[in-house]
Amino acid sequence: MVATRQRMGYTLGMGQLTKAIAAAVKASDQTPYAIAKGAGVARSQLSRLLSGERGMTTDTIERLADYLGLRITIEPKGKTTKGR
Repeated sequence: MVATRQRMGYTLGMGQLTKAIAAAVKASDQTPYAIAKGAGVARSQLSRLLSGERGMTTDTIERLADYLGLRITIEPKGKTTKGR
């Protein structure tokens, strides 16, 4: 999966969401330090994410997505038989 600053049309679970954020960081022309500083997140937290050691809080995901010019969208799946 390649993440860029352009519109992304992915259906993601939380693990896939953190992978997409990590891919966007890696695809950026900025250093992880500059991204962490610009997004207001700890550089160590971003480093752990990029190395696959741990996920992120929703607040951190939102900060990074905003800084990287990404939009997180939650939409209904459509009709299902669950909950009837």
